[in-house]
Amino acid sequence: MAKKLAITLTKSVIGRTEGQRETVKALGLSKLHQTVEHDDNPAIRGMINKVSHLITVKEQ
Repeated sequence: MAKKLAITLTKSVIGRTEGQRETVKALGLSKLHQTVEHDDNPAIRGMINKVSHLITVKEQ
């Protein structure tokens, strides 16, 4: 597995459930096309799986 993950918000959170909105916020994303880097660990992977339809992920 990669050491870092680059996570980009590609779809809006408007009309999504509260849990999905909170997960996107917890990942550090607030605007469309914003990219953040996180260490690759099971907690981050779980958050990615929950909102995988809203984001894109690149392994670095």
